[in-house]
Amino acid sequence: MSILIRGGTVVNADREFQADVLCDGGKILAVGEQLEAPAGAEIIDAAGLYVMPGGIDPHTHMQLPFMGTVTQDDFFSGTAAGLAGGTTSIIDFVIPDPQQSLMEAFHLWRGWAEKSAADYSFHVAVTWWDDSVHADMGTLVREHGVNSFKHFMAYKNAIMADDEILVKSFSRALELGAMPTVHAENGELVYLLQQRLLQEGKAGPDAHPLSRPPMVEGEAAQRAIAIANVLNTPLYVVHVSCAESLGAITRARASGQRVFGEVLAGHLTINDSVYQHPEFAQAAGHVMSPPFRSSSHQQALWQGLQGGNLHTTATDHCTFCAEQKAMGKDNFTKIPNGCGGIEERMMVLWDAGVNTGRLTPSEFVKVTSANCAQIFNIYPRKGVIAAGADADIVLWDAEGSKTLSVKTQFSKGDFNVFEGRTVKGIPTHTISGGQLVFKEGDLRAVAGHGKYIQRPPFSAMFGALSKMHNAI
Repeated sequence: MSILIRGGTVVNADREFQADVLCDGGKILAVGEQLEAPAGAEIIDAAGLYVMPGGIDPHTHMQLPFMGTVTQDDFFSGTAAGLAGGTTSIIDFVIPDPQQSLMEAFHLWRGWAEKSAADYSFHVAVTWWDDSVHADMGTLVREHGVNSFKHFMAYKNAIMADDEILVKSFSRALELGAMPTVHAENGELVYLLQQRLLQEGKAGPDAHPLSRPPMVEGEAAQRAIAIANVLNTPLYVVHVSCAESLGAITRARASGQRVFGEVLAGHLTINDSVYQHPEFAQAAGHVMSPPFRSSSHQQALWQGLQGGNLHTTATDHCTFCAEQKAMGKDNFTKIPNGCGGIEERMMVLWDAGVNTGRLTPSEFVKVTSANCAQIFNIYPRKGVIAAGADADIVLWDAEGSKTLSVKTQFSKGDFNVFEGRTVKGIPTHTISGGQLVFKEGDLRAVAGHGKYIQRPPFSAMFGALSKMHNAI
């Protein structure tokens, strides 16, 4: 069925303008004034609303096996929650066990994701190295549309990538036209600090941020950036949480290096006081890595986002329930790391960004959609309201408000890090692949509606990325 969105204000990353938007067959057919509705088309009155590209969350973990358990949200419930918040695409992570074939892990995750209600793609983690990993990276890029590889610099004795793996994997990614990405924390230092804190009798959730201080993140970010600089490969740094790692990115970009930064909605709006809560469940519910930081780091992150040294906003959506978090009741290192947020991200960013004057509506589109689509080479299929783009659209009521709560969320998690926050600026309708999947609180998500999105490699030794680096 065709959908005509009539009378709204279209907001793209470059401008906003009055226009109708006609969708059919999963695509945007036309954007213009006073478009005619085809016979049988559903007409949505968007007067007084913004019409924006659906959000893209470049960092989620649906159905993630981690620390002996599995997250509450699978690919259906997690993407459905995202649709309710205006997010129409995710890039999740395939994380092979050490010595597990990358292709085996990729096919396993692809199978899990077939139930997705929204479009999805994957970063693939490199957790070990031999000739088979080198070969599998080529297969993933050339045959399966994977153009990014993740490296965990933390989680010693599990999935941590040491410098040798970074060098070999970054080099291979460059050959293939793929983007290396890093979780930047010095795993050796984290492990040392964890053991020291436990020996001192500090076993509660309040020890978690002490084991991962800002400099631990800053050192790893600087090291990854230095390796990428020597090898002349671009780099994407996930969930930047502190001034130290932002500073490393800012210095690198000022010298002309192609480095891109991602920041989480939570790191922009939640401070480290949450770990001091007297109730274990409340404090443990906020345990994620990197941890939430002090307000001074939040201010730095906003400046990085406004100044163009942070480019995308994500959630690291990874939902563990209270029972799972209680695995670390007597040892904070055993608390499964992760928080939710895919449903709330865009509302929180609009409220804390646009409503405060930190971001314009067009800048909001940049950091929630367009920049991600460009960095990971799916623009203009995603990230823009234009003829030929996928019909992934969110209608936004800048005057609408909502109080965020676990009681009303669609996510299966039993904890909400934004609990009690009243936001102004909410989605009223979400269109995914040309289908109206959310309307004024009514979620109509369908398991299996989402499509796997192949992301082509970059050609001409990252010429496209070089141009975009200069643009954003």
